[in-house]
Amino acid sequence: MPPKKKQEEVKKVILGRPSNNLKIGIVGLPNVGKSSFFNTLSQTDLGKAANFPYATIDPEEARIPVPDERFDWLVQLYKPSSKVPAFLTCIDIAGLTAGASTGAGLGNAFLSHVRAVDGIFQVVRAFDDAEVIHVEGDVDPLRDMAIISTELRLKDIEWVEKALDALRKNSRNLGSVSLADKARKEELATVEKIHHLLTEENKDVRKGTWTNKEIEVINGLTLLTAKPITYLVNLSERDFVRKKNKWLPKIKAWIDENNPGDLLIPFSVALEERLVNMSDEDKLDEAEKLGLPRANPSALGKITTAGYASLDLIRYFTCGPQEVRAWTIRKGTKAPQAAGVIHSDFENKFVCGEIMAYNDLKEHGSESLVKAAGKLRQQGKPYEVVDGDICYWKSGA
Repeated sequence: MPPKKKQEEVKKVILGRPSNNLKIGIVGLPNVGKSSFFNTLSQTDLGKAANFPYATIDPEEARIPVPDERFDWLVQLYKPSSKVPAFLTCIDIAGLTAGASTGAGLGNAFLSHVRAVDGIFQVVRAFDDAEVIHVEGDVDPLRDMAIISTELRLKDIEWVEKALDALRKNSRNLGSVSLADKARKEELATVEKIHHLLTEENKDVRKGTWTNKEIEVINGLTLLTAKPITYLVNLSERDFVRKKNKWLPKIKAWIDENNPGDLLIPFSVALEERLVNMSDEDKLDEAEKLGLPRANPSALGKITTAGYASLDLIRYFTCGPQEVRAWTIRKGTKAPQAAGVIHSDFENKFVCGEIMAYNDLKEHGSESLVKAAGKLRQQGKPYEVVDGDICYWKSGA
């Protein structure tokens, strides 16, 4: 008997746009610290931070460097003329209020801006400050989270019902013979399943169990609740430093019940605003005084890294004396498409990649020693680039 052919593992399709240029939006009610957070994260004053609702109307955009010890080590090793880290594109979006799904406040504009991003940083206010007004009258993070969750879901239901109406009209005359008819029936069944999840199960789309075909239908609808959410809880400086706040356990319980698996990161915009203007030496002194990690008292690096990972983004490196650079790609990207991020010719005329793992270079200390150890690999078109690969691409003339 000839040996059985090894069954190829079916590659899981990822929810969201199939792109390497993905964006994350900062979402929340008015006056929870979104624009102040955006300003400290981007080290700009683009975000309109003000003590009244809708200070931000048009979204602002900034590219935030993603901290990476591997990149820093490679820069030390190669001492290049130029260094370019990986970036996360971040958008500051106007505050949402109850009724946004029906157009209240800046509802329709807000939701179109949310639709245009690929992931969400949801800023939740858990600090009391009489000088900073709250659009709902008092501080209650659970109510605020429920408002945003409800508004995103209601808008998705509206869009899904429109899609259902169109599909049902077109499906009346479908036979069961052609592949096109079969595909449309499957699409209708998927959209009905999405509608049931949103309306009957009261779940976000990203929390459903989907096949690859179903995910492709979902991706075509660009639904709000299909986007990954990272919850950023804005504490007072005092609460952040002492790692204690009455709302934190309740917020964690709310996430576990409503959106299990979503990440929660406590931070303090007030502290970040102070740290961002300090010298490295002053930061060290401040960290020591407050009892925070000396190496990095700020939470912004952790937040940026979490946002980058939530979009299923990874990076590979190209290294040399001219430049050390991190290139952002989506998890599961094959070698030709990864090379195409640098230049489309590298993808179109792809020959192969010479690839070494970052850990091998760190262990052996130089490219020649990695090669001598037999750890420099030639990879062809089927190769999926791994986070931290160091790549040299070869393409045809």
